[in-house]
Amino acid sequence: MQVIFFGTPEFAVPTLERLLQHPDFEVLSVVSQPDKRRGRGSKMLPSAVKKVAIANNLPIWQPTRIKKDRETLDNLREANADAFVVVAYGQILSSEILTMPKLGCINVHGSILPKYRGAAPIQWSLYNGDERTGITTMLMDEGMDTGDMLLKAETPIGLLDNAHQIAAILADRGADLLIETLLKLEKQEIKSIPQTDSAATYAPLIQKSDYLLNWSRPAIDLHNQIRGFFPNCVAKWQEKTLKITETFPLAEEYLDRLPKELNTIGQQWQSVASLTGEPGEILSNWKNLGPIVQTGKGLLLLRQVQLAGKRSQSGWDFVNGMRVSVGDRIDNG
Repeated sequence: MQVIFFGTPEFAVPTLERLLQHPDFEVLSVVSQPDKRRGRGSKMLPSAVKKVAIANNLPIWQPTRIKKDRETLDNLREANADAFVVVAYGQILSSEILTMPKLGCINVHGSILPKYRGAAPIQWSLYNGDERTGITTMLMDEGMDTGDMLLKAETPIGLLDNAHQIAAILADRGADLLIETLLKLEKQEIKSIPQTDSAATYAPLIQKSDYLLNWSRPAIDLHNQIRGFFPNCVAKWQEKTLKITETFPLAEEYLDRLPKELNTIGQQWQSVASLTGEPGEILSNWKNLGPIVQTGKGLLLLRQVQLAGKRSQSGWDFVNGMRVSVGDRIDNG
């Protein structure tokens, strides 16, 4: 089967690699977003997908606006591909493109549709505290993730999983599901299923304001925000930006999900449970673990932080390095 691959970020790489490794598929070319300035020095750097394409000597097309780029449109049509595979490409495809391949345009989406249509399904699933997520393959139409569904695969979300960890799991599962989808489509072994629009939810692009922490929110909500929008959530420490990247909500209902390194919490739970204060106030500095902060409901242990201009560090190293005292405050972002 001859395919053209559309994708840009790291999330799309496992699917492209799986296609390249599989004897039943030939990747004719890759379509990716234009190179962007990234990192220190603002150098023009290729996308993760483009790097794989270069390593495999594949033709690469990078239109700024694919709907209007006549050269790319001509190339796509002349390729006469069996299928277009689309994984986190970053541009909406026109009806002209959608009708080009024989089997259609197949999308790998990081949620169990129709939940979390849109640009950031993994992040918003974690933000909302979901305990399960997954991958859906679908036949694309002109809407935003509204096409008929083909196959699904679910995966659990652990209390301490963050968006990067879940994305890595889903990227790998999505690669396998895409291969299965294409093989079954070719053999006409899949019946597509329309989505129920009334059950749809949306996962919009994340805004800078979504990263701001407000200590009046419940501890579990802050924990979900921090792991969902990892590693970008921020508060303020002595007027400086403090990134908070790893936490644990301190409440009795979560004690059975403690990792081994936090077993001392369960052993000393009664002494912690009685602590109270104002939102943002540090109530205790737990030896070898980090500061415990009062929230609008419950307590939050800060396990990993990064002060502006410094490297990421454990909560305990932050306590020692900044001489954090009980009664000090961490302000809202």
